[in-house]
Amino acid sequence: MSNISAWRLGARDALPLLGGYIPVAISFGLIAVQAGFTAGAAVLVSTLIYAGASQFLFIAMVAAGAPLWLVIVMTLLINARHVVYGPNLAPYLPSGRLWPWLMHGLTDQIFALAHTRLPQLPESQRLGWYCSAALIAWGSWIAGTALGAVAGAEITARWPLLGQVLPFALPALFIVLLAPRFTSWQWTCTLSSTALVALALKLAGHSNLAIPLAALCGAVVFYLLQQQTARTEAQHEH
Repeated sequence: MSNISAWRLGARDALPLLGGYIPVAISFGLIAVQAGFTAGAAVLVSTLIYAGASQFLFIAMVAAGAPLWLVIVMTLLINARHVVYGPNLAPYLPSGRLWPWLMHGLTDQIFALAHTRLPQLPESQRLGWYCSAALIAWGSWIAGTALGAVAGAEITARWPLLGQVLPFALPALFIVLLAPRFTSWQWTCTLSSTALVALALKLAGHSNLAIPLAALCGAVVFYLLQQQTARTEAQHEH
């Protein structure tokens, strides 16, 4: 496979993400403008922060007049899951000065896609695939934000049902990406416990803590099950 083929494969693999990214980005652009941001500022947030849920929190907290330090702390807290994402992809990507740029393109969906695809590719093709997939996702998020900021109100006014459907596009996409991971009892227990903890925290009114705490719970469950499996195999060997 040539470098061009790797880039094409990355773009092809990332195209289905647009079905989830663009609707949610449109919602963000619309909400940002309604909160008092200009269309240009909304696009700038999507370009520089590019963090999904954190952007909605950022807009809400800024509009409410929250202090900057609190906005930063809460944004970092929601994105704490990247502490897990980065090390899991590090073995498949080159180290060096590219890392800050590579990690800017790392989202939940790109991680799920890359974690499955990168091990299947030759080492020389992984960087091209990742850059292509990440750029497609990033570009669609920025374009969706611009569309929502400029024409979101008109779109939802013309098709009211669309405004109700938009928020569900990204969760639905993420479920589709997670579904292939339910291949063993270890992954099934891990993903199920993570989803249940996130749901419980959400229902309890702790939306901002749901993602990081659920991710931490999932990591602990996976580690404990992995240790149990290792002990069981060791006992069988003896």
